[in-house]
Amino acid sequence: MPRGQKSKLHTHEKHHQAQGGIQHRRTAQATAAKEKEFPSLVPPPLSVLPHREPAARSRNTLKTSQRALSTKSAGVSPTRSYKGANCKIEKKQSSSQAPLTTVQSQGDPLTETTGVLVQFLMYMYKRKKLITKANMLKIVNKKYKNCFPEILRRASFSLEVVFGVDLKEVDSTKHSYTLVSKMDLPNNGTVSRGRGFPKTGLLMNILGVIFMKGNCATEENIWEFLNKMRVYAGKRHFIFGEPRKLITQDLVKLKYLEYRQVANSDPARYEFLWGPRAHAETSKMKVLEFWAKINHTVPSAFHSWYEEALQDEEEQVKATVALQAEADATASEYPRECPTVPPTPNEVEVDSSHCG
Repeated sequence: MPRGQKSKLHTHEKHHQAQGGIQHRRTAQATAAKEKEFPSLVPPPLSVLPHREPAARSRNTLKTSQRALSTKSAGVSPTRSYKGANCKIEKKQSSSQAPLTTVQSQGDPLTETTGVLVQFLMYMYKRKKLITKANMLKIVNKKYKNCFPEILRRASFSLEVVFGVDLKEVDSTKHSYTLVSKMDLPNNGTVSRGRGFPKTGLLMNILGVIFMKGNCATEENIWEFLNKMRVYAGKRHFIFGEPRKLITQDLVKLKYLEYRQVANSDPARYEFLWGPRAHAETSKMKVLEFWAKINHTVPSAFHSWYEEALQDEEEQVKATVALQAEADATASEYPRECPTVPPTPNEVEVDSSHCG
């Protein structure tokens, strides 16, 4: 090959390698940026229900896991006041400051009352009974009855982010409510029969971690997050039971999670993905809304994941439209149906050719 052509070829190869290197760096930077963007999330307030533990551990748990039943959410006035006969609670925040998580101290007079109301609501939920405002007011301490709207708001928040259960008003005149699970886990969300609390909130958190880790999270990723919720492998949790069995066996058998070995890993490592029932019963946007609720923000605050969730919603709409169009086209190909009313003997003779 002539020297000039060799020189041009060498220059072209160097240019191609340089472009490849730039592209590789850009991809790596984008991945690193998204990983860095992974939010420092506030674990759900698991201390809404009392539980018995040895005294030393109990004190430590109270200190570390007492979390917000927050009064802040998007669009709320920066100053709110709740006044009762012996109760006055004020919340102040600069209007220019972004909403932050408000941690309720143990001295908050409404925290204990809220916990009692949560227990009552879970009792009614497990027995599938209608909930009324009158019944709830019987549970609330008399001196805080004028604070009931705030107590109910906190209880509703706890039910949603801890148990994955929404409190919905069914009759505004009678002030009656019902509790609706975000997903259709068996036995009212407890997964297994008998005693226990709904596991839907835990599942929604795990689905969120999987989504934000690129739709596939290593087992290490999952336990790192669950440990922040004071949920540990091999240690029975007073709400979620034995967590390792729950997430690697029970939820896998129910097809809410997929648990598989990482390819070519030696020693074996494992990872989690959404299972088919998770795809059927929820969506990336709903999971993002759930996480936004816990962190007292809006889904769009999780920038790149919000865009992905929007795209996922659009694709689901397109798929639904396509399926409906296919169903309509198939239906139009069927021959005319036979009469539903039994025909007379004369009609049978005339129309016998229509129905073969």
